[in-house]
Amino acid sequence: MRLAALVTVSLLAAGLVSSSAGPLAAGVADRHVDEPLTRTFRQLDRDTEWELTERIALDFPTHHPQGFALVGRRIFMSTVEIIKAPVPYDEPRDGYDRSPGKGVGHVLVLNREGRLLKDIELGRGHMYHPGGIDFDGRRVWVPVAQYRPDSRAIVYTIDPRTYGVQQRFQYADHVGGVVRDRVTGRIHGVSWGSRDFFRWGVGGKLQDATANSSHFVDYQDCAYVDRGKQICSGVAELPTAGDGIYELGGLALLRLRDDSLRYEVPFPYFSASGHVATRNPVALEVEGDTVRLLAAPDDGDEGDGTELLAYEALR
Repeated sequence: MRLAALVTVSLLAAGLVSSSAGPLAAGVADRHVDEPLTRTFRQLDRDTEWELTERIALDFPTHHPQGFALVGRRIFMSTVEIIKAPVPYDEPRDGYDRSPGKGVGHVLVLNREGRLLKDIELGRGHMYHPGGIDFDGRRVWVPVAQYRPDSRAIVYTIDPRTYGVQQRFQYADHVGGVVRDRVTGRIHGVSWGSRDFFRWGVGGKLQDATANSSHFVDYQDCAYVDRGKQICSGVAELPTAGDGIYELGGLALLRLRDDSLRYEVPFPYFSASGHVATRNPVALEVEGDTVRLLAAPDDGDEGDGTELLAYEALR
C-alpha cells in the first residue's frame, strides 16, 4: 500500500469531498467525516501490531520537524530552522530560564511521494519555533513561539489553495500546538510540554486555561477528529537504569469541551536514529480496514536525515 494512494478518509477530513464522494461547498467539512478514525482509535491497544510499510527519504532541508496537517494529497509540515540554539541561564533573567536563540520558522508543503512543493516562512523576532499544526477544512493553523517556556507566541493560518498567510492573534506564553474545533470555532492549544491547555474564542481572546491531568506523554502534535475531539501524539523522556534515556511514545484521544482524556495508547516503534516515531510530526488516517500513522521523527542533521515513515495496522 503506497503513500501515493488516494486516501478517502484523509480527503474527507480536508473537506475536499463529501462522504458520498460528491463535492462540498469550498471549505465546508462533513460533520461525520472523522467518526471512522475515532472508532478505530478506540480499538487500538498495546498489543496492536504495526508494520512499517514505507520509508521515504526527504531530500530537502527539513531542519527540526514539529507537526503534520493532511490536506488531500499534500502534507503540511511545520519545522524550525535553528541558527543559534537557546542557552540556559544560571539564574532566571526577566522571567526566562534561557536565551532566546535565533532561527527561522517554516511550513514545508510536500506531496505523498516526499517531493517539496512549497516553503513558507513564518514568525517574527524571537518567535521562530512552529509547533503542532491542524487543518480545519479551510485553513492550516500554525503557532509560532519563542523557543523557551513562559514566553510568547503568534498563531497564524495558511490558505492551502493560495499559500497566503494571515496572523490571527498573539498570546503571552509558549504555544506548542493548536487545533480548531470545527463545531464551536474555538482554538485549542497546549503550552510548553503540554502541561497546560488553552482555549481561545474565534477572535483569539483567552477563554480558559487548565492544567493537563495526564502525565503519560507530552503532546507534540494534535489534530481535530470527529465532533469536538482531538487526537494528540507525543513523547516522554524517561531515565533508564544505565543512565540513558528511553523515549516513551504515545497517542491520546481528548474531548475538547473540557480537555478530558477519553482514551490513550502507547506507540513503541522507533526511527533509524533511535527516536520514538511519535516524537514530533504525526498524522493518522483510515483506509478500508487499515489504520495508517505517518511520522517524521528524525531531524535533517541526524543519521540518514528526515524520513517520512508510514506504519499500518489492521483494525
